Order: sequence, then C-alpha cells, then structure tokens
Amino acid sequence: MDDRMFRNAMGKFTTGVTVVTTKLGEEIHGMTANAFMSVSLNPKLVVVSVDHKATMKRYISNSGKFAISFLKQEQKDLSAYFAGQIEETRDIDFYWFHELPTIKGALVNMVCDLQDVIDAGDHTLFIGKVTDLVIREGDPLAFYEGKYRELGNNERVK
Repeated sequence: MDDRMFRNAMGKFTTGVTVVTTKLGEEIHGMTANAFMSVSLNPKLVVVSVDHKATMKRYISNSGKFAISFLKQEQKDLSAYFAGQIEETRDIDFYWFHELPTIKGALVNMVCDLQDVIDAGDHTLFIGKVTDLVIREGDPLAFYEGKYRELGNNERVK
C-alpha cells in the first residue's frame, strides 16, 4: 500500500478537532490536532501526536505542560487558524486556565503536565497527565475525509 492509500483509509475515521496550546516563557504557541485520544482513567492520561517537524514539539518538550481544547462546530475558523491555513496574524482572546492559554468557549479545556514522550515514526507522542478540566455544552467540530463535518442527528440513543 502507498502513503496516499493509507492516508485515505485513516480519513475514514471520524475525529473531533482539538487545539493544543502551551506557553514557553512569554511565547504562546498553538496547533490544530485531530490525533488525540484518552489513554488512562487512573491516572488520567491523554496523548497528542505531533509531527517531528512541527514547532509545537519544541514548545511542549521545553515547557513540560500543555493544554487541549475540544472545538465546537462554530470554531472552524480557529481550527483553520491554528492549522496554519489562515495566513494573517490574529490576537487570540484566550481563556487562561491554570496559567495556560486555552480556546475560549471550547467544549472542553484541559490542562496537562507532560508525563512521557515517545518517538513513533515521523511523530512524537506527548502523554499528558490531566490536572484539571472544564466542560461546556455544544456540538463538536468533526473531521472526516479531510473535511469538517457537522453531526446529522444529535439526539441521544437510549
């Protein structure tokens, strides 16, 4: 199988969209990531996958902590901005949570202490121990086949 076939197959897995943020000294850095998952309930661990070439790798490695914001449907523009798809520089009005910048109004804001770092292929897996979180209501921003998607029927199945 070639790289394109593998990438197309992975695009069939619907994911939520997150923005990972951290602060190093006075510098704030953020990136959009859909390669995120929970790992453990006890202790509470999550993992985010960052390309070896991404600037975020250095920021998380050196700061030792990071935040993750689960985006709402109406936050598509923030996803595009932190993915580098919008060229303009913006002043982001962050929600400061335990001294880390997070996306204001996101479904979830969580802060993590860096627990472990694992190199895996062309990415680095940052395992974070969740130290606190905030949950809000709303519909998630979803990503499927390389495009943003809205959930069709948001009614809960009983």
